[in-house]
Amino acid sequence: MASVLDKHIEATPGVCGGKPRIAGRRITVQNVALWHEREGKTVDEIATEYDLTLGDVHAALAYYYDHKGDVDRRVAEGEAYAERARAETPSPLERKLAARSDG
Repeated sequence: MASVLDKHIEATPGVCGGKPRIAGRRITVQNVALWHEREGKTVDEIATEYDLTLGDVHAALAYYYDHKGDVDRRVAEGEAYAERARAETPSPLERKLAARSDG
């Protein structure tokens, strides 16, 4: 018999970067974990807002807690990448302000 998580969570190369996600959706376990842990959304709020079943959300959270180190590492890597990109690529406003101060 397939596990309950197998019915709700899948990972497919080329879809969402191969990250585990809710089956048939592009909502990753990482998304659900961040909404719940960082934004403080309840399971009911996540299910309602994203048209998921309570089972989907609970399965995503169960997967997250079982693989917390790996998921948290991916989150940290993504945040570090975004920070490097922001630092290396000034916004159009920053470029304009810099051009004014140079001139």
